[in-house]
Amino acid sequence: MKNILLKDLPSFVRTTDENDIMLNFLIHEAERSLRGLVFVLNTFGPFEQDVLDALSSLFPRIYTVGPLMLLVDQIKNDKLESVGSNLWKEEPSQTKDRDMFASWCLEEQILKHSSIGGFLTHSGWNSTSEVACGGVPMICWPFFAERHTNCRYFCTEWGIGMEIDNNVKRDEVEKLVGELMDGDKGKEMKKVMEWKIKAEEAAKPRGSSYQNLDKLIADVLLAGNV
Repeated sequence: MKNILLKDLPSFVRTTDENDIMLNFLIHEAERSLRGLVFVLNTFGPFEQDVLDALSSLFPRIYTVGPLMLLVDQIKNDKLESVGSNLWKEEPSQTKDRDMFASWCLEEQILKHSSIGGFLTHSGWNSTSEVACGGVPMICWPFFAERHTNCRYFCTEWGIGMEIDNNVKRDEVEKLVGELMDGDKGKEMKKVMEWKIKAEEAAKPRGSSYQNLDKLIADVLLAGNV
């Protein structure tokens, strides 16, 4: 991770509390992962090639199978109908006067709409990946965890995002939105469409992530190495 700054590291890495629950959980999980047969990542080669190259020295069998939301699009819904839902069913009479059902719109549907010129994100990996796959430049507002690292990559490494300063001011937000929509920086960030195309290519049949998923199933599940 070249030229990364302290502020770009995850909040649980920057902690000064050696008993921090998140830090110790991740140390434990990292040690456990060394005993694993394979390493499965929700990303694709061109997106994080330098990190993947570094990890390959520790994990010889790495399978990049992302972006997952695009792989899902390759599966017809009728093949999933038999799976059903594992959520408990509640009778309407039992939940009357103590529940509320709200309609919801899928984020990817919003991002695919031609009128969307930019997206404000907290910089969580799933959210930012969906934005990049939608070909939409973003304004990043990270709060904690790994989101500062995600923000750094989207804004600095890939040049498809702009970061809101921690000291959020109305005029600064207005300036960022204006630059995103009409400024030179916003025009440069249109290269996010290049990442959209690369992500779609990876998830298509014969694409790298699609093939890696097939290999993962063959090498681990079908071979009985579970």
